[in-house]
Amino acid sequence: MKHYQVLVIGGGTAGIMVSSQLKKENASLSIGLVEPAKTHYYQPAWTLVGANTYNYEDTARPMASLIPAGVDWIQDYATGFDPDNNKLHCKEGDYTYDYLVVAPGIKIDCSLVEGLSEAIDKGVVCSNYTDPKHTWKVLQNFKGGTALFTQPTTPIKCGGAPQKIMYLAADHFKKAGLKDKTDIVFASPGSKIFGVKPIAETLMKVVDRNDIHLRFGHRLVKVDGPNQIAWFEMADHKSLYNENSNAKIEEKDGLVGIHYDMMHLAPPQTAPDFVKNSVLASEAGWVDVNIETMQHVKFPNVFSLGDVAQLPTAKTGAAIRKQAPIVVESILRLMKGQDISAKRYNGYSSCPLVTGYGKMALAEFDYKNNFIPDPKLKQMLVFNSAKEHWRLWMLKKYMLPYLYWNYMMKGKQV
Repeated sequence: MKHYQVLVIGGGTAGIMVSSQLKKENASLSIGLVEPAKTHYYQPAWTLVGANTYNYEDTARPMASLIPAGVDWIQDYATGFDPDNNKLHCKEGDYTYDYLVVAPGIKIDCSLVEGLSEAIDKGVVCSNYTDPKHTWKVLQNFKGGTALFTQPTTPIKCGGAPQKIMYLAADHFKKAGLKDKTDIVFASPGSKIFGVKPIAETLMKVVDRNDIHLRFGHRLVKVDGPNQIAWFEMADHKSLYNENSNAKIEEKDGLVGIHYDMMHLAPPQTAPDFVKNSVLASEAGWVDVNIETMQHVKFPNVFSLGDVAQLPTAKTGAAIRKQAPIVVESILRLMKGQDISAKRYNGYSSCPLVTGYGKMALAEFDYKNNFIPDPKLKQMLVFNSAKEHWRLWMLKKYMLPYLYWNYMMKGKQV
């Protein structure tokens, strides 16, 4: 049974960043990284792939090219934890550790919506979360009718992504001469378009110019693929906005059904089963950590960050960019017998909200949904990132992927 000073679960953004930064600070550390996948994807660009403005192939890199030098790549599946004995169970064997970093990402679970597994990525049902190339096929083949966009009640990667593709699709429909033949409907379980007020004001203007019909308090519970109907439960905060839609709506068995001619959705997402069913998980199924330090509430030599951690903020790569250095510093300090880092994570996350081809607003916020734009944006001549700007589109399409591959993945501070 091999022992590591630090064992990292996950070869996504969080796992690679932590491993890279640890090696940069102390090249002699023995680090094992558990990750079965052979390919690493830059998923933030999948929104653009779905609108045919980014190549899918350019979002992929071989995992081997990203594993930091000196880190052992354990090409195996983690299956369970024994934190009392500092042991991780994997499919092919067990490993022990001094410190454990849990960052396996998030699991897409279509089984939580009846009929979704059978419907997703087939015909007129698409998702940038699973197959953005199919999304573009659906948009290309759409000739008018009801274009339905929706998202689940579960936490999801990048909460703004279901809206981004909707705004890009609206732009595409205009260019294709379909605007007058199309009803765009956004059915959301939430009660507002976005939680950060300056961003919400911008998005409502985008909604209005595209005549998008908002239906809040709609929880997707069933997809009838053959008949092209999405069935929703209604929440107490149900409300409608821009309700001069021709979309066909029906009620049955206490549910509201929206007939669609195409549907894009974010599927339900949960923590991976081996996390959800473990002693490290909270009742909600996510890794139970202190939200400011990312240290586990019961096991002080266990840390978790990224999508799988129970942190009440948006699950984005930008959030990980702020989380990773604190985790790394804490582990290095604990190794020296010191207290964890005095730095605290304030819940910073960022959501680049694409509002059309060549346009974007940038939501940066903390745990309290305060709008906290990066002062560096002024160097790009962007003085109010809550408003749409073509320079922010350039940031999304060109600069952020470059920074991701050349800085974040190599352990450099951004």
